Amino acid sequence: MKHEIQTSLKVRKLHSVEDLENVRRLESLVWSFEDSVPVNQSVAVVKNGGFILGAYYQEKLIGFQYSFPGFDGKKVYLVSHSLGIHPDFRKFGIGEMLKRAQKNTAGEMGYDVITWTYDPLETVNGNLNLHKLGAVVRTYIPNIYGEMSDQLNAGIATDRFLVEWWIKLSKRKSVTWSDLHSAIDLKECEHGWFVDKVDLSLTHNHISVSVPGHFQEIKRANLSLALDWRKKTREVFSHYLNHGWIVTDLVKDKEHHGQYLYLMEKGEHYYGN
Repeated sequence: MKHEIQTSLKVRKLHSVEDLENVRRLESLVWSFEDSVPVNQSVAVVKNGGFILGAYYQEKLIGFQYSFPGFDGKKVYLVSHSLGIHPDFRKFGIGEMLKRAQKNTAGEMGYDVITWTYDPLETVNGNLNLHKLGAVVRTYIPNIYGEMSDQLNAGIATDRFLVEWWIKLSKRKSVTWSDLHSAIDLKECEHGWFVDKVDLSLTHNHISVSVPGHFQEIKRANLSLALDWRKKTREVFSHYLNHGWIVTDLVKDKEHHGQYLYLMEKGEHYYGN
């Protein structure tokens, strides 16, 4: 089924009001009508440097990706605002296909880098963004959206990584396990692992930061443990990112079951120009 869908899938840029109305309907199905982008706004985006991609299977829109231009006072870049997949077509790799189409489209339009945010404790997103796509992170933003009441964010600060996906990023050097030095020590508990202590004194070129593989389960079972993970990882990531390290990958932790490791490397040669 997955191979059939991927080989039959067609991705194209959307321009017409009718196509953008279909995106709004799909977006309402994925999230809610209140959270969907008004068509008059999406029309303005596609006419002013942004674009919306649609993924079609058997002529049916089953996924979309929405991007608009950003400007920080010095450089124009592409902001990856949202990506949604029809509930019946998830886990078929469509999100990754849309992201790669986004990168190709951005390069054709002259963009150098694509940015977006995600919660560093959501490892499914981390695996796609860093491990599969090869994006990097240099910025940690605490509580960027304030308090949110949806299922994923309720009860905990909305901390985010700011992802940078460089269009012409050179291939990263591989890191061996012997190169890594851990910034977080773990101890086992009823709900998996908790942070015993953090180390903010590391000076090695390669360090790792442990995160749980099923954060939402921890949040449902033990909110105080989830809050502690947020607090401790915020402390570690903020420190090392502010001192020149870059998050370059996410891999499974071979020593602690159910855990993942963010790999951080020092040096600015890991992102584009």
